[in-house]
Formats: sequence, structure tokens, C-alpha cells
Amino acid sequence: MLPQSLIDFFLGLQGKVALTDALIAIGFSLIASVVTLLLYQLFYGSKHIGAGVHRTFLIGGPAITALFLGIQVSIPLSLGLLGALSFVRFRTPIKDPAEIGYLLLLIAASIGAATNNYILTIILFIVVFFAMGIQSLIANRFTFMKRGQLMISMDQAAFPAVEDKLQVFLKERLQGLSVETMSVLNDRISLHYQYRQRTNFNSAAFVSDLSKLAGAANIEVFVG
Repeated sequence: MLPQSLIDFFLGLQGKVALTDALIAIGFSLIASVVTLLLYQLFYGSKHIGAGVHRTFLIGGPAITALFLGIQVSIPLSLGLLGALSFVRFRTPIKDPAEIGYLLLLIAASIGAATNNYILTIILFIVVFFAMGIQSLIANRFTFMKRGQLMISMDQAAFPAVEDKLQVFLKERLQGLSVETMSVLNDRISLHYQYRQRTNFNSAAFVSDLSKLAGAANIEVFVG
């Protein structure tokens, strides 16, 4: 049996927002979340290393829609929800600003579902799909725009001894090298680089030479 307070809440919600309309809005939001996840995997997830924000899409979309449905029907409820959300803290920041775009797309679609702006939301997805498709075609057409990903993780204590040699080695072997992020966690330092990809790049030999340069230091390398 559901608590009486919960039953009263749903009965009150149904009196102001039709149950059918709420189900349609949340269902549409779920479909929009799936489409957002597919766009993320198609244009971003297979080429870049992000913070994994896509794992929240399927839950986040319907949840945001339900949140805005609640705000529409009850001001006290909206204040309570905002108060509860103020306790949420995210310890892992978004490492790539591109991921913010997908979050904004998810939020826009969820709000569109909550406000019955279905046509506007569909138009938004069509525009985003064509925009990302054009960007992908341009990146594939011009090879100088292709960017590879390099992640290096090693013990923080060993990093000062190899830092200078590492920078010289990377600049000699990789073109267009740029540092994206640098972080320290659990006494390990992690470096995330981007570089200009080449067709004749031998990643196996690169990783082998990099491991020899590190010597006895415990190093982990990802090249993509």
C-alpha cells in the first residue's frame, strides 16, 4: 500500500495535469533522451574521452520533465524541489565543454516535453543532427582537423624526474600537441593531450618508446 500522503499528491497532480498528458510528456521525454544518447554516441562518444555524462541521459530527461510538471502545478512543491536540489554536489567536473551542449539539448528537450512543445523539440533535434553531421563531414574531409587523444597517468612522485624528457619526447613525436587537462588524484597525476593525427602514426611503437622513457615509473598510456 502506498502512503496516504503519496496518494493525495498524485490525486492532486491528476486534478491539475491530466494523467494522460503527464504520461505522454514523460514518454516523449524518454524518447528524446534516447535520441540525445544516440547523438552523443554517434558524434562524440566514439571519438572523444569525456566525463561520462551520457550515463545520466535516460534518467535525467524524464526526471527534468517530471520536475517541470510539478513546478507548473504547485509553487510550494517547486520550492521544496529546488531546496532538495541545492544539496546535490558533483565531485567530477565535465572535462570537455562539448558535453555541456548535449546536456543543454537534453534539458531543452525535457522542458519542451513538459510544456507540450513537441514540434519545437523535434525541429531542435533535426537542426542539431544536421549541424553535427556537417561538422563531422568537414572534420573527415580535411585531415588536418582530425585530433587524436592521448592520456598519460603516472605516480606523482615520479613525475618531476621525467617531466622535461616527456615534454621533449611528445613534441618530437606528435604534431599540434596541446594540453587539455591536468589533474592529481590518489597520488597519481593524469595528463590529457590532443594532437593532430597522421596516417603513418605507429601507436604501438609510440607507447613502447614512452614506457622506456618512463623507466621504473608506473605509467599508464591511452592513445586514441
